[in-house]
Amino acid sequence: MLGALLVECVFFAAAAPSFGTWGNFFEVLRFSVELGLLAVALTPILITGGIDLSVGSTIGVTAVLFGVMTQTLHMHVLVAILLSLFIGVAAGALNAALIAGLRLPPLIVTLGTYSLYRGIAEGITHGAVSFTGFPANFLALGQGYFWHVVPVQLPLFVAVVAAYWVLLHRSVIGRSLFAIGFNADGARYAGIPVRKRLALIYVLSGVVASLAAIIYVAHLGLAKSDLGTGYELQAIAAVVLGGTSVFGGRGTLFGSLLGLLFLSVLQNGMHLMALPSEMYGVLTGALLLLIVSADRLRTRRAAKPNEESKSRTPLIAAGAVAVIALMAYGALHFRSVGSGHRLTIAVMPKAKGDPYFMSARAGAEEAAKELHVNLIWDGPTSLDASQQNELVENWITRGVDAIVVAVENKGSISTVLRKALARGIPVLTWDADAQSDARDYFLNQATPEGIGTALADEAARQLPNGGQYAIVTGPLSAENQNNWIRAIKARVAAAHPNLKLVTIQPSDDDRDKAFNATQTIMKAYPQVKMIITISAPAVPGSAEAVEQSGRKDVDVIGLSLPSICRTYIHNGSVQAIYLWNTADLGYLTVYAGTLKAEGKIPAGATSIHAGRLGELQIQGSEVILGKPLRISKDNVDKLNF
Repeated sequence: MLGALLVECVFFAAAAPSFGTWGNFFEVLRFSVELGLLAVALTPILITGGIDLSVGSTIGVTAVLFGVMTQTLHMHVLVAILLSLFIGVAAGALNAALIAGLRLPPLIVTLGTYSLYRGIAEGITHGAVSFTGFPANFLALGQGYFWHVVPVQLPLFVAVVAAYWVLLHRSVIGRSLFAIGFNADGARYAGIPVRKRLALIYVLSGVVASLAAIIYVAHLGLAKSDLGTGYELQAIAAVVLGGTSVFGGRGTLFGSLLGLLFLSVLQNGMHLMALPSEMYGVLTGALLLLIVSADRLRTRRAAKPNEESKSRTPLIAAGAVAVIALMAYGALHFRSVGSGHRLTIAVMPKAKGDPYFMSARAGAEEAAKELHVNLIWDGPTSLDASQQNELVENWITRGVDAIVVAVENKGSISTVLRKALARGIPVLTWDADAQSDARDYFLNQATPEGIGTALADEAARQLPNGGQYAIVTGPLSAENQNNWIRAIKARVAAAHPNLKLVTIQPSDDDRDKAFNATQTIMKAYPQVKMIITISAPAVPGSAEAVEQSGRKDVDVIGLSLPSICRTYIHNGSVQAIYLWNTADLGYLTVYAGTLKAEGKIPAGATSIHAGRLGELQIQGSEVILGKPLRISKDNVDKLNF
């Protein structure tokens, strides 16, 4: 692993802009701290042959309760931190009682507490409430630097690593953990207090996860229920890549740190080279399969030494193919994206797989080609504020010429966007806005009032005699969709009082969840006559639910793409949808970003000329794309986005 890490660093230093700088080195370490704490805590657990899948959920519940204590109960930050660590003790103690006390399988126990702790966090916040506005001295724990270079949280991480190194490699307790991993029954008969040892490491795991949560909240400036999602699997991956056996009995803390650095450097280097984020998951999965297979074959070789060369050949071949593929793809991609002296405009969607953002990408690529600029189009594969922050940090390190972000959570990302502005990088937002002092302009596809008025008036047009209606939104925490809901309510109250809102249900921008939410609405509120769905992927889900129910008296309208709603519009399940031309919005992200990077939007400008879009108005610090377009049977076949 050390050799692989060195090769990886040499490759990215040669291929990725700004990778081989001290600033980027410390940024890699800074982004590794939260995950690194979990990897350190999980190392002794895996050595004993156990597992803890609940550490990511412990981060979520600790973060939420820390937010409640500081923002709702107005406790002093230090008191809240201490109580948060006790939450980690309680979470770890529950795992310890069930695993060590009742001798239940660690996989089943921690899978249960994984769901339990995350459910508690979501129950407290209803999946929507997030906490921001933490004091600056607390945020410095995750965002500050010593001497403007060394992250503040790094010494704390080093202290935890040192304590675990002594525990695992320089103590009787540590030796007993290896014995338990080799043979738990044998260790018990040898007089080792197996239950006490197991209880200790699971309680410590909970405490360290809560510490990671505190640092994570300080890092993002945000506490919400989904923090730490997937971190347990990434931490396990780092530990296993570092040589700790999933079968127990073997592993080192140094190896886990190497595995952690390997993954962190891989992700950082890929972002600096503008490689697609999903490649990171593919390569990590392939490496995990490779390492686990090698671990199993190592055991077999002990019994059948003559088969050693045969068993190693496919693994060596697979590893070589993976490395060659990465280097070849990276070199070709970097030549096409980052070569030359052209401007580089980095555009981030909320979620790369969302059809809405996929259709916007075509317009962005059109503008990049027209303006002869390099386009980096990258973002999370699902709604994830922390991944957005990390990408922006890497773009700052790379030194792109402009950053244009579709914001998932304004409280989280605004801090890092301010950092980009301080470095002289123009920042624009689109689809959803950040805090106004964290960007230069917001590219507004339509005002909330325009959207709310259009949808409320459409509902009144479909229900001239009034009636009950329900709203299916995306995530309950989405800033832009919440603004649209407020605008719908305001327009209904002012102009259509015979319409009555009965419920608002989330879909998390997922078609299947929208299908289930709409089914629930029709069962719980049988008098509902209208479903207003304000998430592009969710509208087909609502339409499918209405169609399958046979309810001809329920109409569906909303915000979506004609390409994914065309069938439902023609069969009458959807009466009308509203949207702006998403390709035009994508086109505007690159065009406006380029104009700002070139200094062609003067202070106080009231309009810009945006290529084929013509003259667009600027209202304050918002560039307005235009009014929403009504899409129905009359024009849906004429629209190709």
